[in-house]
Amino acid sequence: MGRSNEILARYVERILDTLPDGLFISDVSGMTLYINRMYEQLTGLKQERVVGKNVRSLVQEGIFDHILNPEIVRTGKPTTRVQQLSDGKKLVLSGFPVFDQTGAICLVLTFARDVTSLTDLQERLDGQRQLIEQINDQLAHMAQEHEPDALVFASQSMSRIMALLERFAATDATVLILGETGSGKDVFARLTHSLSLRKGKVMLKVDCGGISESLTESELFGYNPGAFTGASSRGKAGYFEIADGGTIFLDEVGELSLPMQTRLLRVLQDGEIMRVGASSPRKVNVRVIAATNRNLAECVEAGAFRRDLYYRLNVATVRIPPLRERPEDIPPLAEYFLKQYMGKYHKALAFMGVTLDMMATYPWPGNVRELQNMVHSLVITHNGPLVAPQDLPANITGGHTGDGRYYSEEILTGHRPLKDIMAEMERDFLRKAIEVHGSVQKVAGLFHINRSTIFRKLQNGRRSEE
Repeated sequence: MGRSNEILARYVERILDTLPDGLFISDVSGMTLYINRMYEQLTGLKQERVVGKNVRSLVQEGIFDHILNPEIVRTGKPTTRVQQLSDGKKLVLSGFPVFDQTGAICLVLTFARDVTSLTDLQERLDGQRQLIEQINDQLAHMAQEHEPDALVFASQSMSRIMALLERFAATDATVLILGETGSGKDVFARLTHSLSLRKGKVMLKVDCGGISESLTESELFGYNPGAFTGASSRGKAGYFEIADGGTIFLDEVGELSLPMQTRLLRVLQDGEIMRVGASSPRKVNVRVIAATNRNLAECVEAGAFRRDLYYRLNVATVRIPPLRERPEDIPPLAEYFLKQYMGKYHKALAFMGVTLDMMATYPWPGNVRELQNMVHSLVITHNGPLVAPQDLPANITGGHTGDGRYYSEEILTGHRPLKDIMAEMERDFLRKAIEVHGSVQKVAGLFHINRSTIFRKLQNGRRSEE
């Protein structure tokens, strides 16, 4: 036994140098007695630099920030801490007490393992996890998106607006879309995005008037873990982070509170957002399209909207005229919605010409949305095949459908021969019937008229138009 102890004592330092972890040995007073070769490699500290020095003085010198010796001497229990060296390297320390024959602590052994690379890896993994979550959020929003609705119009005013939007879309400028409720501002926003260089990226629509005031900040800008009661322990990206690289559409931007207007101004000025509970900003690359039915200039004068934000938004501005100012767009829009809902409900319907004429005289206070909803309702409730004036809601006809037939003011003035008026009504009916039923042969059978007569009446109409 004596021989064995002698051999161990002779080679103990060499034995300790073979350990894969660094080893730091100190006594109960904190005096450093020994460090092994791995500890030297991990820390860059040499025996002569630390042996014989108290661990407390090493902390005061800034060599490292945490020590285990005093705690283990006080408690007599093993403990573990993370220690950071002056060069930024991080070590996991596991300290153990060594007791003598009387049960008193005589030594403290501290094992050190470098976790700097593991910490860096964890940080990279956390960053990648956040990136994956952001991409998943973007994919989720993109999956909910649909192709922008077709822009249907016949008016010169809409043609000019389209040309303006195409020029705006080619830039990265902030676009402000003004228009009454129901005028289709979101359609123009999606169209602008689809014509831009960001069309392959996400476009995220945010209803500024539909978010709770208490949640607006965290929804728009996200939050860090534990930022508030009920917050996710992992934090959450806001709309601007989710839309990074793409476009964010702020619908009804005039509804934002003044504090949120200030936050939005920072995004437009500096391209930065600050998560709730964060101490440093994050860069975002987002194209902003805003829309409102409010008169922002009046809101500025009333103190309800920031003047500097208004100037930032008012870079590329488009005003969508209400439907009453462009009645020539009503018939093609009605036909477009009719075709859309016929496909959805597997029905065959057509508007009579006089029906479209009457619809074009109605002011449509709810604009395109009101027109779309009306056509939707007609397709659901009407059996067809033709939609006559008396089939329209009373608020559109004004109750003036008489005995079920409608005659325009032009007809009633008497400036045209009755024969021409009746021929035009026949042509209108036959064209719509063919459009609904798909063939002259079917129309001829349904309405008990010769095919040659149908062709003749339609041909006479073409000649008179020429």
